[in-house]
Amino acid sequence: MQHDDERTIDRHHMTRRAFVGSGLLGGTLAIAEPFLPSLEFAEITTEKSAFASFELEEATLRGLQEGMQSGKYTARKIVEAYLSRIEALNQKGPRLSQVLEINPEALATADALDAERKAKGARGPLHGIPILLKDNIGTTDRMTTTAGSLALAGSVPPRDAFVAARLRHAGAILLGKTNMSEWANFRSTHSSSGWSGRGGQCRNPYALDRTPSGSSSGSAGAVAANLCAAAVGTETDGSVVSPSSACSIVGIKPTVGLISRSGIIPIAHSQDTAGPMARTVTDAAILLGAMTGVDMLDEATDESSGKALNDYTRFLVPDGLRGARLGIARAKFFDYNGPTVRLIESAIDLMKHQGAVIVDPADIATAGQFDDSEFEVLLYEFKADLNKYLAGLGPNAPVRTLKNIIEFNERTSAKEMPFFGQEILLMAEKKGTLESEDYRKALTKDLEFAREKGIDATLDKHKLDAIVAPTAGPPPFIDLVNGDASFGSSSTPAAVAGYPHITVPAGYVFGLPVGISFFGRPYSEPVLIKLAYSFEQATKHRRPPQFRPSADLPK
Repeated sequence: MQHDDERTIDRHHMTRRAFVGSGLLGGTLAIAEPFLPSLEFAEITTEKSAFASFELEEATLRGLQEGMQSGKYTARKIVEAYLSRIEALNQKGPRLSQVLEINPEALATADALDAERKAKGARGPLHGIPILLKDNIGTTDRMTTTAGSLALAGSVPPRDAFVAARLRHAGAILLGKTNMSEWANFRSTHSSSGWSGRGGQCRNPYALDRTPSGSSSGSAGAVAANLCAAAVGTETDGSVVSPSSACSIVGIKPTVGLISRSGIIPIAHSQDTAGPMARTVTDAAILLGAMTGVDMLDEATDESSGKALNDYTRFLVPDGLRGARLGIARAKFFDYNGPTVRLIESAIDLMKHQGAVIVDPADIATAGQFDDSEFEVLLYEFKADLNKYLAGLGPNAPVRTLKNIIEFNERTSAKEMPFFGQEILLMAEKKGTLESEDYRKALTKDLEFAREKGIDATLDKHKLDAIVAPTAGPPPFIDLVNGDASFGSSSTPAAVAGYPHITVPAGYVFGLPVGISFFGRPYSEPVLIKLAYSFEQATKHRRPPQFRPSADLPK
């Protein structure tokens, strides 16, 4: 399913970053204009008067449920509150550009769920809860699914993505679609994370001149800015955890196969997965449980049978760090400035104080040795998987192949390629089939170096429950001239292995968010949730953004 990834390809080889108005209330499309730094920043309003205090700021899923149960709220009132918030912040005020379109059916769905609650009671913890979806997650309603590209403008898939269907079944309200790095940041070697032809450039709500990271940029920024109760993103390598780190929220990149990828615009089936993005570990755990399940349209989910859970909240243990053996992966993942390293060191000290057994260092010996093979696999699978997805859209699809997309971008280059090109699309188009010997060798290397010689070997050697590392450094400036600057990432080992990875806010450097990561064996989500929740409860680092123009530097 794509990665919504957030890595970036270093000009010659991979160093990924992550492959990370008035119409809104009426339910019509809300499309951001292309990002023009010198003009748009001059028009941004960051005065508090532009976005008055918000009743649902930092609201939790449980708090919203309690409010609906008591009669304080209704689903309709909650949806209306978030729509007003989006109206005030998305294309006005700080102009976050996180939301592409609102579901015209959101209010009607809320009314129906309110009536159902009154007649039968709530379906569960997501009943009446507004959730935003990344724009590569298919829905068969009056919204479109485009991966941020104008090439798919107006495209409505033949069926809901499995994830969307599961959320509807749980009683969630699909509030709208979020902006993202176009084609899940798998288009150009010089891309700006959070930019799409359809939506323009997302901004980081903590510092408007900083990247929200990618490719689940809009999902992360919308959750951080309280434009929704929670959101769903996707990751191939870093696209859930990196924007979550950059926007001071919780992101879970689950084991590949725990959540079906059917109906999601893909990058690569070896690594793609959807994942929950929320302000708390509790909310992320609730959302994760609602999305799991075996899907006949995604054979990778067969392995999850008997391992997937519908309720991960039982693992929200306040003293979950006590007695846990945690390895600190320093090599390749600690190359940050002094303030960032001190922040992470204090997090490690806190985990010791909470009773964790810290093994330091516990390096992944193969880290950095499979970047090239990963990129090779992604190029092959992107071409094959995307062509398969496009063919499944039916005869009225606006584009039918990757080659069609490349040609569309060339014809509409003023809108689709004003800042960066499509080098990665061109590289993928040149690849052969998945029967290629080069592809098979690269995939074999990936799995060997990321799994048995990588994460598995590290966990076995030190008898660890999980590996810990900084998720990424403080987010760098948005740069549409040169593309993303690297700000570090620990996402690749778990991404390539297909193993779970959770990021939690670790604090701030000059007001810029930094996250800390826990990753481990396949289907170890219960362990990681327990560790992440314990860390969160002991620190309570997250604070809502103030929409500052830039970092909070000393005077």
